[in-house]
Parts: sequence; C-alpha cells; structure tokens
Amino acid sequence: MTADQQPDRELVFPDEAARRLVATALDEDLGPQALDVTSTATIPADQVGAGQVVAREAGVLAGGPVIALVLDEVATRTGGTSPSLDVRIADGSALARGDVVAELRGSLRQVLMAERTLLNIMSRLTGVATHTRRWTDALEGTGCTVLDTRKTTPGLRALEKYAVRCGGGTNKRMGLYDVAMVKDNHVHAAGGVAAAYAAIRARYPEVTIEVEVESTEQALEALEAGSRFLMCDNMPVDLLRATVDAARAWADERGERVEIEATGGLTLEVAAAYGATGIDWMSVGALTHSSPIVDLALDLL
Repeated sequence: MTADQQPDRELVFPDEAARRLVATALDEDLGPQALDVTSTATIPADQVGAGQVVAREAGVLAGGPVIALVLDEVATRTGGTSPSLDVRIADGSALARGDVVAELRGSLRQVLMAERTLLNIMSRLTGVATHTRRWTDALEGTGCTVLDTRKTTPGLRALEKYAVRCGGGTNKRMGLYDVAMVKDNHVHAAGGVAAAYAAIRARYPEVTIEVEVESTEQALEALEAGSRFLMCDNMPVDLLRATVDAARAWADERGERVEIEATGGLTLEVAAAYGATGIDWMSVGALTHSSPIVDLALDLL
C-alpha cells in the first residue's frame, strides 16, 4: 500500500472483539437466566460426554479460537465447568468434508448450550475465508493482491477482516479513521481534487490518502494534486490498463512510486484479467458482504 500504512496480513486473532461478540450472541441464545430449557430438562447436570466440530463441506477454516471463548462464557454464566478442548486444525488451513476441527469433552449440557453460538460464528468466518481463498487463487501469478472493504457486518468487522486474512487476502482499512479516501462527494464539497487532498494533508499529515478516479484524466489530476494512491472505480479492463500505464509513466518520470487499486464490478471470472493490468490491489466488498457460510456441525460421540 504505502510506506506509512502497511496492509494487515498477520493472523492475529481479534480476541477482544470476539469476546464482545460471544457475549452478545449468548445473550440472544440463553436469555437473561442463561437457560437452555431443552438440555436442562433432558440431560442430568452430571452427565458427561464428548462431541466433535466437523466440517460438512470443504473450505478454509477461520474462527477456531471462538470455541474456547464460547465454552468458557457458558460455564461462567451457568456456574459450571468448561469442557476440555482439543483443537485439531489451525485457522487458515484447508478443510475437507468430514474433517474434525476440534473435540470437546465434559458436561453435555455445557456443550449443547454452546453449540449454536460457536457454530454460527465459525461458519460465518470460515465462509469469508473460503470465499477469499477463491480470489487469491484467481489472482495467483498476477502480482495483484485482493483487499477487503468496510462493507462488513456491523459488530463483526474485526472478525470478518481476520477471516479475510485467513483466506490469504489483505485488510485495507479498518474504518474511516486510519486511511483517507477522497471520493466524488468529498471532491464536490471541497471544491476539487487538489483542494480535498490539501485539506486532508494539512489536517492529518501522517494519514494515507487515496483518491478515487473514474478516468485516466482524473488519475493524472490526482497525481498532480499529490496523491500516490489511486482507486480506479468501475473501469473496463482496457481503460484500467491505459490508466495504469499512464500513471506509472507519470511516476517513473519523477522517480516516484504510485500504488493503484481497482474496485467495482469485479467478479471471479474476470479477476485474472484485471489483475494482469498491472494494478497492485483489487478491493472486493463481496468478501465480507456476500460470502456464504461453510457448513460446520457438532456431532456427539
């Protein structure tokens, strides 16, 4: 991306965000009394057993640490003892149908009270990671890297962006606070690209500034204004290639580097063609707003 804003690729699990999500999800599922009426009525408090989290379809795993967080929170709310846990597959690993992700052993009540919450979260995150892996595979060899966007599920941003990293993608910006993106409305309000760029640079001198462009002429205007990070929006592949070539030539003449991102209207079918235009990045909102879940289940032994 740029020298002052490196993209995030590390698989560091967002523990604090996950704990908040688990608490909210269990509030929904167990209610104010932390109660599972079915399990409480049918399973003795001292009955123990084991279960396995199993993949029902192929994918790329994300969210494994959630299992322990859910088990521990259920135990805390019910005054029970958290089941033991053996996680067998690491996040970012490929899953085949039938793979055992983890084995749980302990109170069956605790296991079943935790079941739906941990599966809901893990299935969602694994779906994002799996979808992202398809994009990274499609772009292999092009020199282009897929980025996520802010089109995330409210409250799940840190976790969904973690899942993108599990799938081999890269996080662009976490919010409105860490990268400035000058879009058409900002240009209109500020009175031009140069005015918008200058205002941001003066107020926030350390922040990365990206300018959205829709033509080669706009790209060159943004470069003249000072931007070294361009987002080419909804460009046909031929126009994108021409814009990349013009921007690179402009930067080469001055001994500078410009980074170029494509976005808008991109699909897996055209990903390789767009990646081959010479862009650095391809941002895909669908990684987080349209990824189907991967079916995971909990089977008692």
